[in-house]
Amino acid sequence: MAMLLPLRLIAAMLAGVVALANTAGQASAQSADTRPLQLETKIPLGEVSGRIDHMAVDLKRQRLFVAELGNDSLGVIDLANRKLIRTITGLREPQGAGYEPSTDTLYVANAGDGSVRLFEGGDYNAAGRIELGSDADDIRVDAAANRVLVGYGGGALAVIDPSTRSKVEDIPLKAHPESFQIDPDTSQIFVNLPDARNIAVVDRASQKQIAKWPLTDRGANFPMALDHARRQVLVIFRTPDDLFIDAKRGRVYVSCGSGFLDVFETDGAVYRRIPTVSGARTSLFVPEMDRLLVAVRASSGEPAAIWVFRPMP
Repeated sequence: MAMLLPLRLIAAMLAGVVALANTAGQASAQSADTRPLQLETKIPLGEVSGRIDHMAVDLKRQRLFVAELGNDSLGVIDLANRKLIRTITGLREPQGAGYEPSTDTLYVANAGDGSVRLFEGGDYNAAGRIELGSDADDIRVDAAANRVLVGYGGGALAVIDPSTRSKVEDIPLKAHPESFQIDPDTSQIFVNLPDARNIAVVDRASQKQIAKWPLTDRGANFPMALDHARRQVLVIFRTPDDLFIDAKRGRVYVSCGSGFLDVFETDGAVYRRIPTVSGARTSLFVPEMDRLLVAVRASSGEPAAIWVFRPMP
């Protein structure tokens, strides 16, 4: 059986963003008909203030989960009917959200008390709590291994068994993990460690770090995405924005906190910019729904909302 080539880091991503930023005037001149993303609707989040962090989706019910860190709450959006249906309160700086379909469970990671709160997927009643200690952050559901992974503390990935709803292992790391991605084609997990100025490569089978990619001349490596077709790891070295691959169109979407979306063709030939709102840095691309969802925090000119963009064509 042929082995896949290992994923490689695209470390020039920041240079491309900076160099192309000067073409914003040209990009903004494009007509709405030629833009790669068109704004479909804005879904209000209600009385939500402060920072919004990660998002996750329940595809079966078409529900979006929004970690409202500054509000100590989590919003539940009905995407089919484009409305807020529930706000889960009483959280402590929720950063990460993840939906595990085999047990129909919503996981919410809290930075404030280091807990992972569990909720039933149908009615969102409380279903348990896992104490990690401190700074519970990003969540990934590893469907192939039947595990839920949560980055937390001074440096670890917690491994949770969804069938028992308990932590079964820790994968130690050299610093607090930010965005991390699971490669479904290999046994590897790639983890951004900005405080250690590197990217850790973890073996899923042994649950140990097997390599690191030093970033001695760069920092703030927060967002990460995997381009499976090209066997590449894409990382943005800047403030903690979000980064996603649109494999269908060969594009990269970057939501920038300074008030716009950057759209790149993966061959680097085309760059376009779509205006949003300052502070709207959190996003989620859902290939199954073919939509890019951008969380817009409340400001003097805009209420907190989810902006729904439709990729074109």
